[in-house]
Amino acid sequence: MKSLFGRRSAIVTAALATALVLSGCSSSVNDSAGEASGDCGSYAIAMHAWGGYTASAQVLAEVAKAELGCTITQTTLEEGPVTYDAMEAGTIDVLIEDWGGGRWKDWSDRGAVVEVGDNGNIGIIGMYVAPWMVEKYPDITDSKNLNKYAALFKTADSGGKGAWFEGPTGYTTIGEKMVSANKLNFKVIFSGSEAALVDGFLKAEENKTPFIGYAWQPWTLHSKLPTLEAARVKFPANDWSDPAAASGLTDYPSTPLKKLISKKLNDANDSFTSLVKNFSWTNADQNGVAADLESGMTAEEAAKKWIAANTATVNSWLGK
Repeated sequence: MKSLFGRRSAIVTAALATALVLSGCSSSVNDSAGEASGDCGSYAIAMHAWGGYTASAQVLAEVAKAELGCTITQTTLEEGPVTYDAMEAGTIDVLIEDWGGGRWKDWSDRGAVVEVGDNGNIGIIGMYVAPWMVEKYPDITDSKNLNKYAALFKTADSGGKGAWFEGPTGYTTIGEKMVSANKLNFKVIFSGSEAALVDGFLKAEENKTPFIGYAWQPWTLHSKLPTLEAARVKFPANDWSDPAAASGLTDYPSTPLKKLISKKLNDANDSFTSLVKNFSWTNADQNGVAADLESGMTAEEAAKKWIAANTATVNSWLGK
């Protein structure tokens, strides 16, 4: 889940970037490890570049280090095949939130990746207009009417068409298929960051300028724009689970987000394996930690704050 308009401003950039660095995210494996205090062993958690994922992964890492004595490495990778390949290669052990709708099947069939259930979050992806537009153009959220309003969304970068702002490259998306299959007079423009998407929506709402962009739940943007969900563009009900198989004619599905682990971690069947399998929290839990990241806390601080306030949940993960 998933830089804009020509493109980039950053409203949450500093806070989120700092949080990612301090949480141990980087472009290579073994770049950040928590100190071990027991016999759990050493494991690597994949990190993806959005605040909600960081929240989930950091809470898992802090519990593993403090309660089980694990040494945890956190490494930033693109979601999807890049991460699955790393799991197969043995450099990543945990993917705590996957939006792929079963796209890991080939890796699972080879025994390289093991699905270990839902993480408790319900993921919703979609295309949303700036909320002010719904009041002025009540029928704009019907996908059949998008072309009627396409000219409103033109930018210097959209080649005479409406600008359709996607998430950063690497996010789960069928945006290009949607534009093509529905014959929409829009040009897909990929953003460079989550922060740029946030900036696009907030500035469009503040300045009453047209904007259509990729958004999702759970995401703290919904707390900043409480009417955003009403501004979701409605396509016909979805007919797919794997983005690669999507026709583009229909909407994204609402999907329980999955946890994946490596063969190594599954075979270990140790205390960390059990922790990952038991990990489950709500969209509100994730949004609370992500909001603390945006407000300036480091990922470690935000995770520890949530852990201290939710001991019963943490104990259930630990089997206490």
